Amino acid sequence: MKIGIVCYPTYGGSGVVATELGKALAERGHKIHFISYKQPARLDFFTNSLFYHEVYVNNYPLFEYPPYETTLSGRLVDVIKVEKLDVLHVHYAIPHASAAIFAKQILAAEGIHIPIVTTLHGTDITLVGKDASILPVITYAMNMSDALTSVSESLKNDTYKLFNVTKDIKVIPNFIDFDRFSKKSREHFRKAITTNNEKLLVHTSNFRKVKRVDDVVKTFALLEKQLPAKLLLVGDGPERQHIEILCREMGLWDKVIFLGKQDQVEEILSVCDLFLLPSGTESFGLAALEAMACEVPVISSNAGGIPELNIDGVTGYLCDVGDFTTMAEKAIKILSDNTTLKQFKANAKARALEFHISKILPQYESVYESVVNQAVK
Repeated sequence: MKIGIVCYPTYGGSGVVATELGKALAERGHKIHFISYKQPARLDFFTNSLFYHEVYVNNYPLFEYPPYETTLSGRLVDVIKVEKLDVLHVHYAIPHASAAIFAKQILAAEGIHIPIVTTLHGTDITLVGKDASILPVITYAMNMSDALTSVSESLKNDTYKLFNVTKDIKVIPNFIDFDRFSKKSREHFRKAITTNNEKLLVHTSNFRKVKRVDDVVKTFALLEKQLPAKLLLVGDGPERQHIEILCREMGLWDKVIFLGKQDQVEEILSVCDLFLLPSGTESFGLAALEAMACEVPVISSNAGGIPELNIDGVTGYLCDVGDFTTMAEKAIKILSDNTTLKQFKANAKARALEFHISKILPQYESVYESVVNQAVK
């Protein structure tokens, strides 16, 4: 099958999932064509089954904001016609779904029928998408898609609550490729950081306000008063400078290590003892799943789809959003006893295996086959 994938090329969850999905589909023999304004961050190799088509956005003096959505639609029309794609899968509704529907309508006028699968990832629905200025456009694009999927039951319910969506939404959770995400032997790295045998905590994100990285630091500040520990912060974004200042003000600068964006995040996760995810909202919690696959238990908020992944008292603990005091208490409970920590690590990996890519991939293939068969009829 020839499949087009439209995604953001950044380190965010939607782009990561889309890229890993495409790579896995290519390994199963499908022809995968990525379409974006930049090569996706995790698209690090090409084969005769994996292709990338750049969307070129021209800057005209007339436009204060370049018309990316229109340019994307035009590029989709071109790639679909030239490559004879069977289906187009767009990740993150804004603006990919509406651009895809526009391209579909252009092609229909030429007698070409391309089915559209739209996957909802989170803030495209719960934050940006519900903005009154674009709500009718996103609603129309979702209803006009041939198939609609979401990464969690929570996001599915939010979509029905916030939008007048009449289509069925199929929940297909995010996934892990265990060929990449599994515990690696990197003790030399750990020893270089934990010179006094400290416990090692970690948080990875894009440092947006919704990730509540300040709660990560506040949780760690309470914890390290009770037991020796260090904190690794992986990623970058608008809140990073604020978090750096907070660490200085709280006297934690020598115990918090900022690693910035990292391509091989599994190498870092492999040496850590606990993952912190206090987000204000998460449609799924892909970063937590990556940690669990590397045998790292999770202390998280109970927001959005996280409880569908992190099992309270088994793979970690769930706490109310903003309750960093309880997060610290639960973290100490896990880390204070090595036998307890070992059990939580084993539970985390066992839970992650339920989201192995081999279990999720056939679900997407089934959706593709369904919409392609409908188009033929």
